[in-house]
Amino acid sequence: MGMLKEFKDFAMRGNVVDMAVGVVIGGAFGKIVTSLVNDIIMPPLGKLMGDVDFSNLFINLSDKNVTTLAEAKKAGAAVIAYGSFINTIIDFLLVAFAVFLVIKQINRLAPKPPAKEPRLCPFCKTVIPDDATRCPHCTSDLTGK
Repeated sequence: MGMLKEFKDFAMRGNVVDMAVGVVIGGAFGKIVTSLVNDIIMPPLGKLMGDVDFSNLFINLSDKNVTTLAEAKKAGAAVIAYGSFINTIIDFLLVAFAVFLVIKQINRLAPKPPAKEPRLCPFCKTVIPDDATRCPHCTSDLTGK
């Protein structure tokens, strides 16, 4: 019974639940970005490059005569699907950029920690460095002796 209670306590801690929510939302966000890359960004980019469909770019390593990646996969032909790799790189860059923008906004909206109060000399009341042992203004000993 003790191990079950321990597991419940572990699973219900705030950071574990937050992480689980982040993973689920991250997975959904990844699908959105993948759709953005494959359905919105890559078609016009391919059009600009002379009607190239990146997802269908591949190098046939077999002796089978195939014209599309789908045919190659169906025939079990060995291929290097570098077009899919290009899509994946673009997908990664967009996800990284989107995460950067989200974190930047979170940091902008997060409350700033209060500014640290400056250390004052107890004798002349001027600002002094935190590690000072003698006031540079009035030369008083600050070690407390």
